[in-house]
Order: sequence, then structure tokens, then C-alpha cells
Amino acid sequence: MKILRSPILIGVVAACLIGTTPAWAVNRDIVELQTQVQNLQTQLTQMQQSLDERMGVLRHLMDQNTDSINKVTSAITNMQTTLQKQQSDTNNHVDQLSGQLQSLNDSLDELKARLGKVTKQLEDVQATQQSLASQASQQATQQQQQQQQMAVPPPDVLYNNALRDFNGGNTDLAKQEFSDYVKNYPNTDYSGNAYFYLAELDFRAGNYPQAIKGYDQVLQSFPDGNKAASAELKKGFAQIEAGQKDSGITTLKHVVQRYPRSNEAQQAKERLRKLGVTTASSGRRAE
Repeated sequence: MKILRSPILIGVVAACLIGTTPAWAVNRDIVELQTQVQNLQTQLTQMQQSLDERMGVLRHLMDQNTDSINKVTSAITNMQTTLQKQQSDTNNHVDQLSGQLQSLNDSLDELKARLGKVTKQLEDVQATQQSLASQASQQATQQQQQQQQMAVPPPDVLYNNALRDFNGGNTDLAKQEFSDYVKNYPNTDYSGNAYFYLAELDFRAGNYPQAIKGYDQVLQSFPDGNKAASAELKKGFAQIEAGQKDSGITTLKHVVQRYPRSNEAQQAKERLRKLGVTTASSGRRAE
């Protein structure tokens, strides 16, 4: 920036002063005016220099700022380029991972399908094995039953053997034989007798509660059998021996009432007499 100097302006000012003042005063005023003008010029020059210096500093600062801005802009551009490249690489990687994941899912579905088929085959094999095992078990059971039936003597032979051993004192053998009889021939004419002799064996062994159950089995399952009276008589005896005196007396009284002319009734009366209990026979046998 420049400030123009005007000698003409200075001359005009000096002429005016000369025309209006005396000569001695004019010279002094001109000198003063020139001095002032010179001072003004000096000040203007100094101001111009100071302004030029400041403008240079500002231009330097502006240049520095411009360089910094250009560097920042370049850095941002580079960063954007890098980010775009990374994003592109990331997208490609994600696409690759998605493809691999889809492939794994497809493989998993295929494995599940194969596993389902194998499981179905195993279930079919297990079902077949269970069926075969069931059939084999049934066949084995049937064969065992057939073997047992073949091993068991006929009913009359088995019963006679058991009765012979019972009368002969072969207690264990007789019990096994009578048990085999009721197991293999539960509905024959001698089944009630077999139950009765099993109860008799318990009575002889002193197992009175079990003997009572055996006599009740005869009375409940074979009430009209030929051992019914004997079973009820011996039940009363077993009750008395087991400490059930009142129940035993009641049972013996029922024997007398139901079978008044039987040998069992006479035995019941004799036992009641020993217990101090009197009975009156009805004179007829109950149906």
C-alpha cells in the first residue's frame, strides 16, 4: 500500500501563506509548515513500512495456514480412501463369511437328514430285535411249560405220591408234591384235598396262622368238597392254638351246627367240652 506525496499541494499551501502574511513571518511559517509536512511524510513512511511488515506477516501466516489446510485436506482424503478400501474389504470378507455360513448350514441340514434316516433304521432294527426277543421269550416260555408238563406226573399219580409221602412222614417231599399238584392241576376233584393237606403240614409244623389261611382256602374255593368239614374243624383247632380262643370256639360251634352227625362234629364237641363250653346239636346236617 502507498501514500502519494504532492509537492504541488505543499507549494500551493506555501503561496497562500505568503500572500497573506508578511515576508519574515511567511518564511518562518513556511519552515514550520515544511517541518510539519516533513514530519507527516516521515510518519506516513513509518506507517507504510509498519503496514507493509504486518501485511507480510499476514501473508506468511496465510501461506502457512493454506499449507496446513492443504495437508489436513490431503490427510482427510487419504483417510477417506483408506476407510473406503477397508469397508470394501470388510464387505467382501462378510460376503465370504456369509457364503461359508450358508454352506455350513446346508451341510448341517444334510447331516440332519442322514442322521434322521440312520435313527429310523436303528429304531426299525430295535423294533425287530424286540419283536424277535418277544417271540423267542414266548417260545421259550411255551417250551418250558411243555417241558414242565412233560416232567409233571399225571394228576392221580402225583396226588397218590404226595398222599403216600404225607402218611409216611416225608413232610418236605409231600409239601412239594401237593404244591406241584395245586400249581399244575388247580381244578380237579383232588385240588381241595391237596390244599387241605398243605394246611395240615403247616399245622403239624406249628405254623398256625399259615394253616388257618390254608383251611380258609379250602372252605372258600371248595365249600362242598369232601374236606370242607375237616378244614373247618382244623381251622378252629388252629385258631385256639394261635391264641384266638373266642374265634376258635365260634368256628367249632359252627362245625357242630353245620355237620351235626359227622365225626368232625363229635371232635368239635369234645374240644369244646374240654374248654368248658356246652353245645346243643340241631339233630340235622346243614346244607
